[in-house]
Amino acid sequence: MASNELVRILHSKSGATASVHPFGATLTSVRTGAGEELLFVSRDARLDGTKAIRGGVPLCFPQFGRPDEGMPQHGFLRNNYWREVEGSRFDDDGAAGVSMELELGDVVHSRGGKWDEGAGLDARITYSVRIKGDGFSTTISMENTGDLPWDFQVLLHTYFLVSEGAALDGGTCHVTGLGGYAVTDKVTGEEYVLGDDPITIPDTLVDRVHAPPEGKLDLDVTIAAGPNKRLSLTASGEVDGTKVPVSGVVWNPNKEGAAKLGDFGDDQYVDMICVEPGLLSDIPVLEGGKSARFTQVVTRLDA
Repeated sequence: MASNELVRILHSKSGATASVHPFGATLTSVRTGAGEELLFVSRDARLDGTKAIRGGVPLCFPQFGRPDEGMPQHGFLRNNYWREVEGSRFDDDGAAGVSMELELGDVVHSRGGKWDEGAGLDARITYSVRIKGDGFSTTISMENTGDLPWDFQVLLHTYFLVSEGAALDGGTCHVTGLGGYAVTDKVTGEEYVLGDDPITIPDTLVDRVHAPPEGKLDLDVTIAAGPNKRLSLTASGEVDGTKVPVSGVVWNPNKEGAAKLGDFGDDQYVDMICVEPGLLSDIPVLEGGKSARFTQVVTRLDA
C-alpha cells in the first residue's frame, strides 16, 4: 500500500532541511540553514493522495495545462505515488539530497490521450532534490524507455512563500529578469513583449507564460518574495544532450481565483507567488532510448 510518509532530508553541515511527499514526488518544504521556509503549501492542501498537492513544487509532465484534452491537466507525475531510489540519499559537506523514481507502468492516475494505456509509449522519470544552506535544486530526468518517440512539455510549478503577506505589494514582491520575453496572458488573451519593468501581482488573477527571445536558452530571474527576502532562480534544460529554451510562468490566483479553489485558503493568495520554469515550446521529440533533463536552482540572496 502506498505511504504518505514524508521523505525528509537534512544537510548536517548547514542545518538546512527539506521534505518530499511521495505522492507526486512533491517537494513540500525547504528550510535554509537559517531556518527560513522558502516554499508555500496551502493550509487546505490534500496530503492523503486524493489530489495533487496545492503548493511546494508540483511536477507537470508530459503537458502543461491541457493542450491534449484527452489527458488531465498538467499530466500524470503529480497524481501518482513515486518510490525513493535505493541508495540515492546523501549528506556531505556541499549538499544533501535524495532521488525519487516513477515508471510509466506504475502510473495508475491521470493517463490519457497519446499517453493512454496501450498507446505504445514508455518512460522512466527520475527526480532529484538537493539542498544546502542557502537554497535547493531540483532535476527531473525523463528517459524514453520505449521504441516510439514522444513529444513533451515539462514544468516545475514552484510555489514560493511570500513573507509578511506581501504578495500584492509590488515594492516588495516582484520578478525581474524576463525583459524581452514574449508574453501570453492566459487570463486576458493578450500577447506582447515584456519590457524591463518588474512583474508585480496586481489586484487580479495573474497567469502569464513568458517565452524567451530567439537565442536565449537558460532562465535567470530574481524573485522578491516579501520584505528582505530575495531569491535567485535559474533553470536549464537539454534534450539528448542539446540545450533547449526555458520559458517562465508567473501565477497568482488572487482573491477571485483563490475562492474557486477548494484546496486553497481564501485569504492565502497574499502569501505566495508561483514562478514556474518550464520546457514549453521549441522542444524536440525524444527518441527511443534517449533522455532529457531539466534543472532549476533556487538560492536565497542576501541571507
